[in-house]
Amino acid sequence: MRVLMFTQYYPPEVGATQNRIAHFARSLVMQGHSVTVVTALPNHPAGIIQQGYRRRLWMRRVEDGVAVVRVWVATAPRKTFVTRLAFYLSYVCHALVAGLLLTGRRHDVVFATSPPLTVGLPGVLYARLRTVPFVLDVRDLWPILAVELGEMRQPGIVRLARRLERLLYRHATAVTVVTLGFGTYLREQGLPDDRIGFLPNGTIPEVFRPLPLDDSLRGSLGLDGRFVVGFFGNHGIAQDLEGVLKTAHLMARDERVHFLFVGEGPVKADLMKEQQRLGLANVTFLRQVSLAEVTRYISLTDTMVVPLRRLDLFRTFIPSKLFDFMACAKPILLQVDGEAREILEQAGAGLFVPPGDPPALAAAIQRMVEMSRDERVAMGAAGLDSVRRHYLRDAQALRLEAILQALVSGGRVPEAARVTRATAHPMVDPAA
Repeated sequence: MRVLMFTQYYPPEVGATQNRIAHFARSLVMQGHSVTVVTALPNHPAGIIQQGYRRRLWMRRVEDGVAVVRVWVATAPRKTFVTRLAFYLSYVCHALVAGLLLTGRRHDVVFATSPPLTVGLPGVLYARLRTVPFVLDVRDLWPILAVELGEMRQPGIVRLARRLERLLYRHATAVTVVTLGFGTYLREQGLPDDRIGFLPNGTIPEVFRPLPLDDSLRGSLGLDGRFVVGFFGNHGIAQDLEGVLKTAHLMARDERVHFLFVGEGPVKADLMKEQQRLGLANVTFLRQVSLAEVTRYISLTDTMVVPLRRLDLFRTFIPSKLFDFMACAKPILLQVDGEAREILEQAGAGLFVPPGDPPALAAAIQRMVEMSRDERVAMGAAGLDSVRRHYLRDAQALRLEAILQALVSGGRVPEAARVTRATAHPMVDPAA
């Protein structure tokens, strides 16, 4: 197959979207397929195009066997509705032109991964112009989530966004989702089961794996003798890191516990200002680290917190970092209800904490501190075993290959790749 992929985010940027789509692309190449990725010049999360990519309208390179075409986008360090819209629409326009003119010969199938949902526009337009199948990969429920988080308030803009959503669903040959809840949502929008595929989040054990504690790094950060609670990832509006910081404030007198935030994002500056205002000596913020470095920093932690805001919609979400942290054999403090909670509790990989409840998180951390080391190690080992058996990205890449091949042959999503409880979460008790 000749596969054309559209994604607004791609390595060398760091993040769940980037890691996932790059792994899929490389895996398809390893299976003997030709893959071209059309993405933006790297700029995430700072909103500044990285050194080595500036003053270019487009560039093309072969990376790990994947032909990667990068196009210029309108970036801005300050994230507002206007700057985000310019960022998204500039990608749509340039990506479509690149797909048609810069990617070589005709492709057999198009795969576009969100967020943002607008990435589907160049995908669906290319597919219709070239009369090939189009697959939309849905990794969050936009625009509903943007409305729930207060990022999209204007009624006219919301109506336009909903029309875009319906248009893409209607014209997609198939739509792939990452959770059971997303599949239910698509059925409610009128999509039949044979047009909905399941491509869950997962982990890469070659990257995310247990490592011994890096004593020198821990000492250099002043963490010796501390019980370290880690958060690694995007510092965004959805993560409710304000609540984690409030928990740190509640635990400020407990000198045993220290909070380590690693990453970047739109709310990080505000979080650091609040830390200074409260005088929290039990909190450390570090820059985003590369994928090659991340497990070394995770080794410093005693438990990892995975939070999302308290929204009913998030019951259908499973943060990809849950699987990555489990793969590092770290006990998890999960502040996400629904499917994610089922996975955690069935695996015995940590503790569920109600979202948006700093006192409850403080109590759960206290409970972790008071556990024996053997108990925490057992939790981490259970999580590691679960992801190795059920949530590896290699298996998902093979499922994607099966979906694409079926569509290219004129068929529908294979039954084994559709959204059912058995295919989605085989380790979760169907009777639960």
